[in-house]
Amino acid sequence: MIRLFLLGFKGYYLIKNIPDDYISLIDSVVIAKDSNVENDFFDEIEKVCIKRNLVFYERNFEKKSDAEYYILIGWRWLMPIGNSVKVIVFHDSLLPKYRGFNPLVTALINGDERIGATCLFASDEYDKGEIICQEAIDIVYPIKIADAINLIAMLYYKLFLSFVNMIKNNSLKSFPQNESESTYSLWRDDVDYYIDWKWDARKIEKFINAVGPPYLGARTFIKNECFIIKNARAMMDVMVEDREQNFGKVIFKKENKLVVVCGVGLLEIDGLIKLDGLEYNIENKFRIRFS
Repeated sequence: MIRLFLLGFKGYYLIKNIPDDYISLIDSVVIAKDSNVENDFFDEIEKVCIKRNLVFYERNFEKKSDAEYYILIGWRWLMPIGNSVKVIVFHDSLLPKYRGFNPLVTALINGDERIGATCLFASDEYDKGEIICQEAIDIVYPIKIADAINLIAMLYYKLFLSFVNMIKNNSLKSFPQNESESTYSLWRDDVDYYIDWKWDARKIEKFINAVGPPYLGARTFIKNECFIIKNARAMMDVMVEDREQNFGKVIFKKENKLVVVCGVGLLEIDGLIKLDGLEYNIENKFRIRFS
């Protein structure tokens, strides 16, 4: 039997789409809330559990389970590893690359043309357990984080079916990770949502797309007020004199869109909002410096 620990859209997608003949293998579901995203899909997962007659608990209130496997989907909290239960983790990267936190965000900022997911055994050191199976998909830029999450959710579904079929067929195998190929993606906090205008415009475009909804959005300051940039695209560069003194300055205004000087290239901004969600009116504004 399996106990699922589900968080976010990927957890919702999985529990919604598990075939009926696999449901009998699920002992129970544990769900949680996450204040770091716009929608943690707690309510949606709860409704699916009720609809599919699954026993479910909120995190920290779950009862003891006799399940042989604990499967963690999008789970953000540490899980004790014991001898009686095998803990299985689904991770948003092709391990051993991007061990750690927000690996999909890191992959999109880095411009990876292939993203993927890994099903692995949990270990004492995070994301170092033996790999059970992996799935990958090629992507084309520009791509929003929400669209990438949808793709990863589909890969999670494939991994889940593969894992369950291995259990059914008594063919569960795993292999160790290649330590020489390992990299780490570190945790992110509020500071990491801010744009560095010394970056290449292409990186800033990817950054804006990578930290948008369901995350809090790419941020910047105009004077002392914080703003969120919703959409942007890198543009061909021009020769800017004394460039280092002009990072973040508006150089052009096209069709009511601001074009900003970056470390390399220019960035066209389409959609600038205040933290209260109101659009910033740029109609009569030009001399703007982002910082």
